[in-house]
Amino acid sequence: MIDNIPPGLIMILGALVLPFFAQRLQAIVVLALSLLSLLLFCLTSETSFGHIELFGTTLEMVRIDATSRIFGIVFHIAAIVSAIYALHVRDTRQHVSGIVYAGAAIGACCAGDLLTLFVYWELTALSSVFLIWASNNERSYRAGMRYLIIQVTSGVLLLSGAIMRLVETGSLEFTKMVVEGEPLSASACLILFAFGIKCAFPLLHNWLQDSYPKATVTGSVFLSAFTTKLAVYSLIRGFAGFEPLIWVGCIMTLFPIVFAVIENDLRRVLAYSLNNQLGFMVVGIGIGSDLAINGTIAHAFCHIIYKSLLFMSMGAVLYRVGTVKATELGGLHKSMPWTTAFCIIGAGAISGFPLLSGFISKSMIISAAAEEHQFITWLILLIASAGVMEHSGIKIPFFAFFAHDSGKRVKEAPMNMLVAMGIASFFCIGLGIAYPLLYRLLPNDVEYHPYTVTHVVTQLQLLLFAALAFVFLMKTGLYPSEQRATNLDTDWIYRRALPKLVAVTRKGVRSIDQFLRQGVLAILRHIVFDARTRFNEQGLLGRTWSTSTMTFWSTFLLAVCLVLYYLRS
Repeated sequence: MIDNIPPGLIMILGALVLPFFAQRLQAIVVLALSLLSLLLFCLTSETSFGHIELFGTTLEMVRIDATSRIFGIVFHIAAIVSAIYALHVRDTRQHVSGIVYAGAAIGACCAGDLLTLFVYWELTALSSVFLIWASNNERSYRAGMRYLIIQVTSGVLLLSGAIMRLVETGSLEFTKMVVEGEPLSASACLILFAFGIKCAFPLLHNWLQDSYPKATVTGSVFLSAFTTKLAVYSLIRGFAGFEPLIWVGCIMTLFPIVFAVIENDLRRVLAYSLNNQLGFMVVGIGIGSDLAINGTIAHAFCHIIYKSLLFMSMGAVLYRVGTVKATELGGLHKSMPWTTAFCIIGAGAISGFPLLSGFISKSMIISAAAEEHQFITWLILLIASAGVMEHSGIKIPFFAFFAHDSGKRVKEAPMNMLVAMGIASFFCIGLGIAYPLLYRLLPNDVEYHPYTVTHVVTQLQLLLFAALAFVFLMKTGLYPSEQRATNLDTDWIYRRALPKLVAVTRKGVRSIDQFLRQGVLAILRHIVFDARTRFNEQGLLGRTWSTSTMTFWSTFLLAVCLVLYYLRS
C-alpha cells in the first residue's frame, strides 16, 4: 500500500484541506504532513510504478532510484525546516502554496517520464508564485508576474521538447539525452533550454534576483530550496557529460561575484550567490564523471540546507528590523546573537570551511575537474570559491551584524525561527563531520576522502587569503561602499533599454507618418483648389468660351490629328 503512494502526493492533497483548519493550526498541519511524507518516502523502496499507456507509449509516473532518493530526502528536509520557520505565519496562501510547491518538487524528482515531469514542473511554478505575491505590494506583484511568465514559458518549452521527442523516438522516458559524438537533437535542445531557464543560466538568470528578494520572509526560504535544484536534478538526468555545460557553469560561478559585492540588498546578494553555487553544480554535470556527478548531488544537498539557513537569517533580520539593506544595518549581534551565530555557520558552510558541509561537497567537484585535467575549469572554480568567501562568507554576516553600529536594538528572532535555523546549522556541521553518511546516499560508487592534507591546506589558504584581501580592501577604502542604488544587470537591456528604444522608434515612426500625411493632404488640397479654380465659372476650363475661340481650337485639334495620321501612314 505504501509503495503505491506517489512521493509528495500527500503534501499536495493535504493542501486541499488546509484552508478548513484554523489559521493558528495550519502551520502545524503543514509540518505534520511534511513529516508524514518523509516517513513514507523513507519506507518506500527503490522502485517504479504508475505505468499507464498513453499516446502509444508507456508513462512511468513514479521512479525512485538512488538519484531521486537523495533529492527527495533533502527536499523533504527543506520542507520540514521551512515549515518550522513559518510556524508563526497566519496566512493561508503561504501555507497552501508552500506545501504544494514542496510536494510538486518532490514528485518531479521521482518522475520517470517527461509528461509527468512537465505536470509537476508547472505545478511548482503555479504554486510558488503565491509566495512572492503574498508580500502584498506593487513590486512583488510585478516580480511575481514576471516570475510566472518565465516559469510557465520554461514548462511550455519542456512540453514542446517532450512532444518532439515522442515523435523522434516513440518514447517519453526521462533519460539521458546526450549521445556521445553526436549533436543534440532538436527536442533535446528545447528541453535543455527549459532546464536552463529554471537553473538560471547566464542571461536567463534575472528572474531569480528579481523575485526571491521580493518574496515574503518565509517564501524566500521555500524558493531557495526547490526551483533551481529541481533544474539541477533534471540536468543530471538528461544532460550529464554534455561538455558545453562546463563553460556555462564557469560563467555562472564568476559573473555573480561582481554584482554580489556591490549589491546593497543582502537578500539579493544571496540570490546572486545562489547563481554562483549553481555554477559549481552545472560544471559538475558538464564534466559528467562519477565523481563529478556525486559532487554535484552532494553539493545540491548541502547547498539547499546552508542557503536556506542564510535566507532564514536574513529573513529574521527583515522580520525584526524591517530591512535588509546593508547601509541600514550593523551592530545587530548585540541584540540578535543567536541569529548572528547561525548566520556565521551558514556563511562558513557556503564558503567551504573544513568541518562544514560546503567543504565536503564543493571539493568533490573541484577534484573531479582536476582528475579530468580541466586545468582552466579547476582554476576558475578556485577563483569562484574565493569570491563566495567575499560576498557570502564575509559580507553577509559582517554588514548585517557587525560593521558600523546602526543603533538598532531589536528582539531576537522568534523561537520557531531560531529552532529552524538551529536544525539547519546542525546539518551544516553534521554533514561536514559525518560526511560518510551523505556519501553513502550518492548514486555512484566512488572512493573519495575530503580531509586530506592537500585539500584542507589548499582550502584554508584560499579562504584566509580571501579574508586578508577583504580586510586590506576595507582598510584602504578600496572595497566598494554600500550605496542606496539599483545595480543594473543584463535584464536592463530588455526591461529598460529595449522599451525605451521601442518608444523612441514609435515616436519617430509617428512623426514621419504625420509628416507624410500632412504632405499628401497639402498636395491633395492644392489639387482640389487648383481644380476648383480652373473649372469654376470664371476658370480657364469652366468659363464659356466664344464661338471664334472654339472654332480655332477645333480647327487646331483637327489639324494635329491629320498631321499625326499622315505621319503614321
